[in-house]
Amino acid sequence: EAAVLDNRVEEVYASDEVASKSKDDKKAAARKALCEKYFDIRAFGAVIATKDKQGQVRGPIQLTFARSVDPVVSHSHSITRMAVTKEADKEKEKTMGRKSTVPYGLYLCHGFVSANLAKQTGFSDADLELLWEALENMFDNDRSASRGLMSPRKLVVFEHSSELGNAPANKLFDAVRVSKNSGVSVPRSFSDYTVEIDRDSLPQGVTVIEKF
Repeated sequence: EAAVLDNRVEEVYASDEVASKSKDDKKAAARKALCEKYFDIRAFGAVIATKDKQGQVRGPIQLTFARSVDPVVSHSHSITRMAVTKEADKEKEKTMGRKSTVPYGLYLCHGFVSANLAKQTGFSDADLELLWEALENMFDNDRSASRGLMSPRKLVVFEHSSELGNAPANKLFDAVRVSKNSGVSVPRSFSDYTVEIDRDSLPQGVTVIEKF
C-alpha cells in the first residue's frame, strides 16, 4: 500500500542475484526474485510495467467478485460532525454528512488455486495456510464503522489429488447449496440460512475440507 511499484522492481534488478545475470536471463531472475520476496506476487501475480522491464507473473490464486445470496437494499443515514477542519469554517459549528449501511447480506465468493501455477511462482503449502488464516481473520483486523460486523462465516475447500484437477470447478461449486430457512422472508442473520455440502456427489479424487 502506498508504495511506488517501479522502485520495488528497480531494487530487485539492482540486487546481486539479478545484476550478475546476462541480459537474456535478467527478466527470469528478476521474476523469481520478486516471487520469493513478495507474497502477493507469488500468490496473485503481477504486471511489471517499468520501462524496459515489462513482464507478467501469473499467480495461482484467483478470486471472483462476491455476490449476495439474496437481494440487499442499502440504507442511508445522516451523520453530524461537531468540529470543523478549517479556521474559516468555525462559524459553521458543525458539518453534515451521510453514511450507507446494509441491514444484512450474505455474500458468496468463489476462489481458485492452481497447483501448476503455484510451482512456477514458488507458492508453497505454508503460503496456502497463511491465505486460509488471512481469509478467516481479515475483518477482525480491519474494522470500520461502515462494516463493523462483517465476518467470514464458512470456508469450503475442494482438494484435488491431481495437479490439474479431478473435476471442473463449476461441478464442485454446485455441491455447496445455500438456502433460506423455512419461514424466513427477510434474512437478518447467518442463522436464517442453511449451508449444505453434497458430499455424496463429489468425484473420485476430490476431498472437501471445511476450514471454518
